[in-house]
Amino acid sequence: MRFEARIAAALVFAGMAGAVHADWKGKGEAGVVFARGNTVADTINAKLAMSDQVGDWKHSLDVAALRAATNGIQSANRYGAGWQSDYAISKKSFWFGGLRYEHDAFSGFDYQASLSTGYGYKFYDTDKVKLSGQVGVGYRRMKDAITGDTIGNAIAVGGFDYENLITATTRVVDHFKVESGKDNTQLANFLGLEVKMSDRLALSVGIDVRDNTSPPPPKKKIDTVTTVNLVYAFGAK
Repeated sequence: MRFEARIAAALVFAGMAGAVHADWKGKGEAGVVFARGNTVADTINAKLAMSDQVGDWKHSLDVAALRAATNGIQSANRYGAGWQSDYAISKKSFWFGGLRYEHDAFSGFDYQASLSTGYGYKFYDTDKVKLSGQVGVGYRRMKDAITGDTIGNAIAVGGFDYENLITATTRVVDHFKVESGKDNTQLANFLGLEVKMSDRLALSVGIDVRDNTSPPPPKKKIDTVTTVNLVYAFGAK
């Protein structure tokens, strides 16, 4: 079985295993725009983030999809998933292992799939402010969508997750991740504002920026997506 197939299979298995566990909590969000008239445009984006704490272990699953077309011409087609398991070394530090798979028809890479491991630290972990960072190493496989060549090499990984509850109903979030290898460095950052409308429902506005430093020509390095989504929270409070 190819490396990328093993990554995808592992993510599917992780999601199925998580679905049968009663203590998972998280949120799903979606935004849909259909324009009809002089211009026919369709835009759909959806996200699912869920996690579970089992003793010293925390397991997290993230899934996202984006699709856009104007007058029948597709302009965005991205989907991906990531799994991470954290083991608490102490109250603030943890070891992590992760899997990631992403297909993006307009990035120049047919897919990027990776596995990684490393060390993380929680700088703040309160009801109001959460800030954690992590660094590690791993292995990544990529397929060049232009030439069809498949590349595999070692990578360094890192990132941070930030949340700030600025009012009782308003939260600012920033999630940053980087994977750096010999053939490409991918930086991804999501900055969002979430406003609660009820215990379960919220409205989210965000900007998602992806930067592949060495995409196959003539692809551009940076992709930016702005979203307005309805968010539904589920699971334990």
